[in-house]
Order: sequence, then structure tokens, then C-alpha cells
Amino acid sequence: MHLPRATTTSPLMAMTPRAHRTRHVVVALLASLAFLSTAATAATAQELSGRAAREAARAYREANEAAILREFTTLLSLPNVASDSVNIRRNAALLLELLRKRGATNTQLLEVPGGPPSVYGELLVPGATRTVVLYAHYDGQPVDPKQWVGGGPFTPVLRDKALYQGGREIPFPADGQRADGESRIYARSASDDKGSIIAMLTALDALRARGAGASLNIKFFFEGEEEAGSGHLKAILEKYKTLLKGDAWLFCDGPVHQGGDQQLVFGLRGVTGLEVTVYGPTRPLHSGHYGNWAPNPGMLLAHLVASLRSDDGEILIPGFYADVRPLSAAERKAVAGLPLVDTTLRRSLGLARTEGNNALLAERIMRPALNLRGLRVGGVQELGSNTISTEAFASFDFRLVPNQTPARVRELVEKHLRTKGWHIVSDTPSTSERLTHPRIARLQWESGYPAQRAHMDDPFSRALVTAVSDGARTPPLLVPTLGGSGPSYLFTEVLGVPVVTLPIANADNNQHAANENLRVQNLWNAIEMYAGLMARLGKEWGGPPVP
Repeated sequence: MHLPRATTTSPLMAMTPRAHRTRHVVVALLASLAFLSTAATAATAQELSGRAAREAARAYREANEAAILREFTTLLSLPNVASDSVNIRRNAALLLELLRKRGATNTQLLEVPGGPPSVYGELLVPGATRTVVLYAHYDGQPVDPKQWVGGGPFTPVLRDKALYQGGREIPFPADGQRADGESRIYARSASDDKGSIIAMLTALDALRARGAGASLNIKFFFEGEEEAGSGHLKAILEKYKTLLKGDAWLFCDGPVHQGGDQQLVFGLRGVTGLEVTVYGPTRPLHSGHYGNWAPNPGMLLAHLVASLRSDDGEILIPGFYADVRPLSAAERKAVAGLPLVDTTLRRSLGLARTEGNNALLAERIMRPALNLRGLRVGGVQELGSNTISTEAFASFDFRLVPNQTPARVRELVEKHLRTKGWHIVSDTPSTSERLTHPRIARLQWESGYPAQRAHMDDPFSRALVTAVSDGARTPPLLVPTLGGSGPSYLFTEVLGVPVVTLPIANADNNQHAANENLRVQNLWNAIEMYAGLMARLGKEWGGPPVP
């Protein structure tokens, strides 16, 4: 048994125009009253330490677990693939309601032509000298429902533990009941990234219930296109630059450390992608009649792939590492202080060795990477045939570190392939090209983006570490760069502010894959962390705002 799937029609969208207008008036009045109450409270709100705020959040959560999960599953029940504009707008409408419920003001959809909306709201605190913008994204990866166990990607299911541990479906708690922290919520975007949104909003509820407020101004920015490459994000940031003004951005996305510890991540790797097509004969040929005579595109592609990367992970493209920015002293110290999880990971993943001559994962993430995403040529097993194919395909992604750019990577890759005898084209080669060049590679590049890394020893970073540490069971791990990629560089580029990532999801959350999940205790921990952060960061950071 599980919580029934929420209706596929949003209450807002199901109304008649007159009822819709009436509801908007009522919602606006309630939001105004909520804000007045919040503002009045903020002026006289008790100041809490980070520890006291965490304790308040824990008490509030323990008394309201069923309601918190109900709100969460309502949000999870809305399909949220970025290309599905109708459902994306249903998500955005619900998020606006959730912000207004917390007394947020100036709530609105930030839009540019051709892209999905970003959701915005703000909570301004009288006398606050600092403003932080909390970022999360509400869109999710595309789904194949057939690959999901149980209810499907948009029918949230609660299991008593992870599927790979034999987790069985259990009911969501009723009012007055508690949820086991080891249970897991299965749904698309449970961990990536709607869980972060619910955690930060619930933290506000907990502070308000305690008669406390935030110690700084908070702006909310929920993107609706992150999983589709954030193609319109730069335009939104430029259009609404004044509205989005703040002293720093916190990226609320990603997993905690593989060992389960909370981490603060000061950077994300950049990324670019490449699709390669190589060519053989213009029609399939019998491998017995023509093998060892007609060039085989599968073999040609294998040699191309091998020329780019060694089997130990070293990128063989001349000059590829030349632009890599060395780690600072603070970054080297942080990496050296991270827990060692490699032995446990290798055992759990069935790996006899890892790349880089068994180098530590924490060290490898600091370096750029070249990954082979996929290969396609001919057929195998029951689809195998004794033929020489006409084409072969490979897909790559490059993970970039500071000072590397997608444009420079493209330049180096194409130069390297030309030295290996490849004729580079961007479209399907003509007959004359095929007759002239023995090795032809069609390259289709993704736009990509560069890496971003904030300074670990500036005033904001130090204040953030102190605020997140206050009341925590253990201090957070400090990580210079997360292995994944995100558009955080844009906020520094367009808005000129530092960006730090606050991950909350369990490391084994299956993000981007079927059966994505969030460990319930990770959600509970996140609520406490956000509450402590909101209560302490402004006091610790203090001083005049950044010009």
C-alpha cells in the first residue's frame, strides 16, 4: 500500500475563469496576511543559535512528519520533464502557492521566450544586512516508466529500505505517526531536486512555529530547466539581474558524501559532450566476402576511442591538462581531510581496481575526466549478423575543472584527431569526401559550460562553515569540487557572486536513473541543517552587504 497518486489536475488549473480569479484574490489576501504576520514576527522574533534552530526543527518535524511527507508527495506527483510545458507550469504554480503559504512576497514566474519559468519569492528581514539566494531546480530527468519498480516515476512509493537491500513497499504515515528514517521515498526528483525545496520550506515552518525568524534576507529561485541543460538560464539571470541581487547563492542540489556525512561543496565541474560518427562502406557488406578488405567502422571507432584515453583514465589528447588550475593550499588541505571511502566503494561495486593507478576518488574528482557514454555499431547476441556496418557511433562527455573551457577542449580534440589522420566534418560526408578521405569522423558538439569554484577562505565561506557546523553532530566535510556538473558558473559570471553547494540527498539515490529515491533521514537532516543555517548565517556573516 502507498499514498494514492495525487490528482493530475492542479486545483488552480481545474477552476473556471471566475473561480480562478476569486481564488487568486483569496490567495493574495492570505499571502498578504501571512507576510504581515511574518514581518511583524521578524521584527520581534527571538534569535536562535544554530543548535537551538536545529532542535526547533527536529521538534517541529517529529510532530508533523505525515503532513511534511504529504506536501512532498503532492509535489512529486506532478510530472516534471522540462519539455512537458503543461506539467512544468503546474509544478511552477504549486511552488508559488507553497512560497506564499510561508509568507514569501514578490512571488512570480521569471520567464524569457522559449523556456520554462523559474519560480521566485523573497522573505525580507527588517534590519538584515545580508541577502542569500537559495537555488533548487524542480524539473527532472526524462523517464521510462517500464524501468521503474512499483508505482512508477510520478506515483510516490515509500519502502522500508532501499530496493537493492530488499526494500518492501509500506504505507506513508498517517497524522500522528512517525516515519522510519531508514525508509525511502521512490519517485522522480525525490532526491534531484524537489527534496531540497521541501526541506528549506519546512525549515521556515519550524522557525516560525518557534517564534523565530531568519537572520538574513532570503530569496528563492527554483529553476525549471536544469536537467535539460539550463539553456535559458543565462537570459533569465540577465533579464532579472536587479531582482536577483544578493550577496551569495546557495545551490541546494546533489548528494552528501559517500560515507553519509554532510558536505559543503565549493565548486562544480564543467561539462561538454561530443557525438562521433565514423564511416565504412555505403551499404552493409558480408563479412566473409569483404572482411579484411573493406574498412570496418566499428574497428575504426575503437582505435579512435583508444587514442583519446588510456584504460587507466589518462587523457591522451596533447595539451589537455595545460589549462588546469592547480589546487590552492586550502583546497589541498580539504581534499586530504576527506574520509577514505574507496575500499568500501570498490567492494560494494565489485571493482578489483580503479583508474589512476588506484588513486583516491576525492583526488580524481579534482581532475578533468573523459567518459565514454555509449557505443553503437551493428548488433550483438540475437541481433548479431555477419556484416560490416556502414557507420559506427560513440558518445562522450568531458568533465572540466577551473580554467578549462568547452571551446578549448573542442580545439584540442579536433587537432588531435587530425594528427591521427581523421578528416573532420560536421555534416554527413558527400560521396566525393568518402572517396577522397580514408578516415572520416563527423563531430557534433554540445555547447557545455565551464567549471565554477568559490574561494574556501573568503568571509562568506568561513561564515557558511560556522553556520552549518553550529549544532551539527559532526562538522561538515569541505569539498573543493563535486564530481557532477551544474550551471553554477553563470551566477558568478552574470551576477558576480560566490556560489556554494549544499547537498542533501543520499549518495545511493539513483539520480538520473530509474527508481530515484530519497532516504527519509536525509530529508529530516536537511530540514535541521537549513533551519540552523537560516538562524545563524546572517549573524555570523554580518557587516555591510557586498557592493
